Amino acid sequence: MKVLVVYYSMYGHVYKLAEAAVEGARSVAGVDSALRRVPETLTQEVLKGMGAAEAQKEQADVPVCTINELGEADAIIFGTPTRFGNMCGQMRQFLDATGQLWMEGALAGKAGSVITSSSTQHGGQESTILSFHLTLLHHGMVIVGLPYTYKGQMQTDRVEGCSPYGASTIAGSDGRRSPSDSELAGARFQGEYLAGIAAKLTA
Repeated sequence: MKVLVVYYSMYGHVYKLAEAAVEGARSVAGVDSALRRVPETLTQEVLKGMGAAEAQKEQADVPVCTINELGEADAIIFGTPTRFGNMCGQMRQFLDATGQLWMEGALAGKAGSVITSSSTQHGGQESTILSFHLTLLHHGMVIVGLPYTYKGQMQTDRVEGCSPYGASTIAGSDGRRSPSDSELAGARFQGEYLAGIAAKLTA
């Protein structure tokens, strides 16, 4: 069974969550999990001006996802940074090219899940994931979140991402905050949880 983790990450925060989700999915027996990034729409000059060039280099070895790979997967976790409470433009453009998969019902009945990041604690993480679910529902996917059986999201003594909608992290207004151990653990949990549900759906 193949679990695909498809993401976009400008500064590397979603990339780290995506890597953790892959680890979690691979912990389930019989699961092959692959990491893919969506095509970049910005020029290298623009990325350099935004201070994202170094983070992009770190992800250069991650293969760019093709539309066909979505149809071949048994389950998919999507990762996107938050842009004004919605997914980023790179992810939106990629998903807008999945019309043929929709026509064929290629994703119907497959488990789908979302992870995200934002610069601030209330930067639209939940609205980004929930609005992303609309696309998954149109494709007929079975939505999987991050249940409260992941106890890491029950703490209240520190600033953290993660919600029942999906794993998330807070980058900080300057982008220097890295995902915490608890946030990475949430992404691993979500990857494992999604793979387990996908195994049941494909049985």
